[in-house]
Amino acid sequence: MDTSPGSLLTLLRTGRASSRADLVRLSGLSRGAVTTRLAALAAAGLVREGDELASTGGRRAGTLELDPDAGSVLAVAVGRSRSQVGVFDLAGREITSDSRDHEPGIAPGELMTDVVDRLLHQLPPDPAAPVLGVGVSLPGAVDGEKVASLDAPVLAGWDGIDLRPWLAKVTDAPVLIDNDTAVLTRSELFGRAPAHPSMLVLKASTGLGLGMVVDGRIVGAGRGRTGELGHTRVAAAGDLPCRCGATGCLETIAGGWALVAELDAGSTLAPARHVRGLVGQALDGDPSARRLVREGGRRLGETLAVAVNLVQPGVLVVGGDLGAAFDLYTAGLRESLATHAHPLAVRDLRLLPATHGEAAGLHGCAALAIDHALAPDTVDARLA
Repeated sequence: MDTSPGSLLTLLRTGRASSRADLVRLSGLSRGAVTTRLAALAAAGLVREGDELASTGGRRAGTLELDPDAGSVLAVAVGRSRSQVGVFDLAGREITSDSRDHEPGIAPGELMTDVVDRLLHQLPPDPAAPVLGVGVSLPGAVDGEKVASLDAPVLAGWDGIDLRPWLAKVTDAPVLIDNDTAVLTRSELFGRAPAHPSMLVLKASTGLGLGMVVDGRIVGAGRGRTGELGHTRVAAAGDLPCRCGATGCLETIAGGWALVAELDAGSTLAPARHVRGLVGQALDGDPSARRLVREGGRRLGETLAVAVNLVQPGVLVVGGDLGAAFDLYTAGLRESLATHAHPLAVRDLRLLPATHGEAAGLHGCAALAIDHALAPDTVDARLA
């Protein structure tokens, strides 16, 4: 294995090691070499002594751990009609955050100017520790090198727009970007043992996205896109036009935007306008909204059954705005999966809500920035 200081830090922060003895054993380095590398990490403020381990005779050995206050990261999650921004420590704990709605179709300059103002307001004027990275998420496909949207029908006018010039007004730290479903998936793995080594992570909101975790690893990590579940052609959708320009996509009958349109077309209540409005009406007891939320899960489950049969996950995580009506939405999902998936594939399948609820995307953006800031290559370059 790599025996650089950054690699030793990875062993500590992932819990594989908690003492010098562990590092010596796992790295194959001498105790002196480990001590030298730890001294460099400590000088950079990245490692600190933790609680003492129980003595096995002889000298008591202190635990070692990442110092979460050695830096911070910024998180920016942009959706069709809402943006969330926050500051997190290096353990992924939220220090401060806020969430604001915006009009669909907002221009990037207008929204990013607001994002910058909010981040500057959240950061102290003279932070004690440096900002080590910024994690950003957008719907649709993104370009990691250009830090821009690549193809996002819900964010008209954003494609190809580099977001770094705005964020440079806040910090000169690296900016990382990924798809919204990818960061939701990352948030389920960061900082703790996952619910199961193999998971499907569903983002059910305005659109429908699917992340996959196999043997504890995100499938396709870093590609800037995830499973386009919502743009799978299904017979039930016929020739209905989709936002992507095609016809017959699953989104046209099961995506949040389609369910909202269906509700508003037949409802005597005030227009829901957005998935959160639909979910709010459903949770308030409106029978039409409740029927549509459950039906959305059922329609989705017919297609999702294929992924369940192929991946054989132990857990299906449901996030996104429709996930806020978890019991109602998953009732439809369970019904459909029981009918369309192989019995053995669903026999032990657990359906769970996203760990961080409405803030899951924001936590995933923070995890994206932290994973880069504390990657061995990044840490070693910083120490050099």
